[in-house]
Amino acid sequence: MATPFCAAACHLSVAAPPTAVAPRPRRGMVAVRAEAGAGGGINPAIRKEEDKVVDTVLTGELAKPLTAYCRCWRSGTFPLCDGAHAKHNKATGDNVGPLLVKK
Repeated sequence: MATPFCAAACHLSVAAPPTAVAPRPRRGMVAVRAEAGAGGGINPAIRKEEDKVVDTVLTGELAKPLTAYCRCWRSGTFPLCDGAHAKHNKATGDNVGPLLVKK
């Protein structure tokens, strides 16, 4: 069975068996519904020439005490968040938001 992270990242659905009682959400946990767009993927246009988009940032190199990173793939300043998820969420019914990294 896929983990919740893999389900979101790999476009899988994780559903409880019909007889099971749905667990209560844990505090601080967010369920994200990642759905493929018309092109067959979540990433519409960012660095498509790469086999896999991976970014590494050392926390000591962050300029601000709190930095927001994009998780919706719609940001014009990717990998940094520019708030584009708000428009994406309204259009798709999704609930994705940024990853916040504290220095």
